[in-house]
Amino acid sequence: MTTAIDRRTLSASGFCFIEEERFAEYLGRKSDPGAVRDIIAKSLAKAPLEPDETAVLLRADDPDLVAEIYAAARQLKRDVYGNRIVLFAPLYVGSHCRNDCLYCAFRISNQEVVRHTLGPDELTAQVESLLRHGHKRLILVFGEHPAYSPEFIANCVERVYAVRVERGEIRRVNINAAPLDQAGFRVVKAAGIGTYQVFQETYHRGTYAAMHPRETSKGDYLWRLDSPARAIEAGCDDVGIGALFGLYDWRFEVLGLVAHSRHLQKHLGVGPHTISFPRLCPALGVDIKSDYAVSDEQLKRVVAVLRLSVPYTGLILTARENPEIRRELMAFGVSQIDAGSRIELGGYSDVQKDQQFDREQFQLGDLRSLDVVIGELIRDGYVPSFCTACYRAGRTGEHFMEFAIPGFIQNLCTPNALATLQEYLCDYGSEETRKAGAKRIEEELARFPEGARKQELVDRLRRIRETGSRDLYF
Repeated sequence: MTTAIDRRTLSASGFCFIEEERFAEYLGRKSDPGAVRDIIAKSLAKAPLEPDETAVLLRADDPDLVAEIYAAARQLKRDVYGNRIVLFAPLYVGSHCRNDCLYCAFRISNQEVVRHTLGPDELTAQVESLLRHGHKRLILVFGEHPAYSPEFIANCVERVYAVRVERGEIRRVNINAAPLDQAGFRVVKAAGIGTYQVFQETYHRGTYAAMHPRETSKGDYLWRLDSPARAIEAGCDDVGIGALFGLYDWRFEVLGLVAHSRHLQKHLGVGPHTISFPRLCPALGVDIKSDYAVSDEQLKRVVAVLRLSVPYTGLILTARENPEIRRELMAFGVSQIDAGSRIELGGYSDVQKDQQFDREQFQLGDLRSLDVVIGELIRDGYVPSFCTACYRAGRTGEHFMEFAIPGFIQNLCTPNALATLQEYLCDYGSEETRKAGAKRIEEELARFPEGARKQELVDRLRRIRETGSRDLYF
């Protein structure tokens, strides 16, 4: 555990970017319709916003202005990401934890939850089950405990990558685990991880202290706040940040996420690869009364404002939310969702059909299968994507921004998304989903510009269907 004396050396990037008094000042100013429209125009030009500019959007309360914010977020989502939605699944590896976070079922003082860590064979069985349903992208989730060392995490990653079921394989493994020092981040990076995800939970220091007792490792606000910078400095190209909405004022948390993003971009040359914004959910053994519950309408504002503030950062909406709100929020800027998710330890085994609440960190709101979710996405006009090309082609970190900021990424992502969708339809899709998916692919091809890239894409789709070729990416 790092002490206050040497905290200054944790990262070269510094710590003074969560300015609570200034955030309060930003949020306390009067709303100006002209300023709101000016900020929207800047966002539509794909320029990232500063926290004070984000606050202008957060303060808007006139229904017509809010409608303009939503319309702009929809347009920016289409301009930057097209109609793709990236799919993944969470896989919980261990529920042991040394922290005592008041909102979490895995906290050390909770005697009701079952503690377990997947052994090597159990981990393999879970991955095999996920592969049989068509998953290609996973996030491994670990409690914060000494047993889950960087070496343990790296071993789990390597085992996941080694599993094969017929044509199925996991092509990207992301991580949600404890903050590490730079040496630890280097160990997990060497195992071939994608994104390393650490949520600050709340950017408000007083609330953070109340939710995370000081005697636990998570009690050090600055150590956690600096972890994405340490990861980047250690060579992890992609990091994910997030806040748990419902612990403090949702508008403050949005400013915290934007400030964190801008800080990383300015000091390290690359912002976060993803931002998550989960809402506080019921959990076994948790009895927390929140004065900051976030309504569905407020969550819509969170997503729309984040999309306008951080144009090139992926926004993740998880199965904490119910299908109806997930469907609505995808139009405002969400670019990644999980599907077919189970968050109890061992939850993907075929013998376990019901939720096991004593093995969950929280309760899920969307328990639909992967195929059902993919079918709905297709019917709603999206292209479900399992693409992992950028990571394996080296388009990560600063290099990803070089491709993404000019808008060129869409020329790569649409073909790769269609190829992975074609794989899913051939290998795993139900008859109904295959028919709808084939129609969606034809519609996308009809819109694709004529030229050599389209010809190559058409040929690759044919090879996937007719010759069994797989993992053909640009």
